[in-house]
Amino acid sequence: MTANLSKRSRIAPFLAMDVMEQARLVAAEGRDIVHMEVGQPGTPAPVTATDAVARAMAAREPMGYTVALGLPELRQGIARLYRDRHGLDLDPARVVITTGSSCGFILAFLAVFDAGARVALADPGYPAYRNILGALDLQVARIETDLSSGFQPTPAQLAAEGKIDGLLIASPANPTGTMLGREDLIALSNFCADTGAALISDEIYHGLSYGAPEVSILEVSDDAIVINSFAKYFSMTGWRVGWMVVPPDLIRTIENLAQNLFICPPHVSQIAALGALDGIEELEGHKKVYAANRALLLDTLPKLGFRDIAPADGAFYIYADISERANDSREFSHRLLHEAGVAATPGLDFDPVRGHRTMRFSFARTEAEITNGVKRLQKFLS
Repeated sequence: MTANLSKRSRIAPFLAMDVMEQARLVAAEGRDIVHMEVGQPGTPAPVTATDAVARAMAAREPMGYTVALGLPELRQGIARLYRDRHGLDLDPARVVITTGSSCGFILAFLAVFDAGARVALADPGYPAYRNILGALDLQVARIETDLSSGFQPTPAQLAAEGKIDGLLIASPANPTGTMLGREDLIALSNFCADTGAALISDEIYHGLSYGAPEVSILEVSDDAIVINSFAKYFSMTGWRVGWMVVPPDLIRTIENLAQNLFICPPHVSQIAALGALDGIEELEGHKKVYAANRALLLDTLPKLGFRDIAPADGAFYIYADISERANDSREFSHRLLHEAGVAATPGLDFDPVRGHRTMRFSFARTEAEITNGVKRLQKFLS
């Protein structure tokens, strides 16, 4: 008998993960694949993280439940990170440790939105935003952005949407890598304050910028919710540990939700995260590799016919128009994988309306791998 499926479960697949699985199957046949499909560093967690776990394991620490909001010493360490990066005096009580950033989005959406609420998102944008919102019976107000606005939403666009209950922003953004400056953040924060919309800021790529430093929404507003993670800058995607910073009046609400939905984040991952905070020197070395890869792609892709490339101010992605080469990004991605051995993500993952003519290339691997990927792309398109 076929199970009855709920309407909320009918969400689109995460195409980047589908491409990753296809690449795994092709590699299992003996093919060498250059991975440019997922936002995942090719480097392991910093030595300071793995050493911290090794010490805990050697001491046979029980690794039981922690309190739902996370290890107090990790929350304090993250508060210090905001002092060092942004000059903020952040109360550690406002820091909530989560099972990856995905858990943070679920907690934030449940805390501030009722079913049916409208939440504004920029397109192109991270697909899990709209898919999590849909699974929670929330509506997406799609803000169609382009190169002229740096693929970021503007207050004028938001005002044209009519009544919205929330705004989710990302800086640096996935898939474009573009960033919001201080004045942009002030304008969006003021819009939300004036209209009563909740403001959620995805800052998971903080630490990864290639010019002006990232500005946290916390520098201009105490009312926003911040989502962040150890996945990207700290090279800890599979450890599944992230954090939120929430306004003081939301702490208990988030705690109640976290206790019931997740109990607590994995204890061992929290120990690794605490150690990772001492690994900045190693992590800055990774960033130099990303910068070199970024420069190579920004130089090469326009010569291969890719257009309207997002500035890629941060993160580790290049988002480009492929319409001179193809008009079906899923087919292009399929051919690129099977004919050239390069895995990359079709733009339809990030923009279901216009993404048929765009692709995202991740440059979070070694210089040798990305150089090899570029050579294969050149040969494929020649």
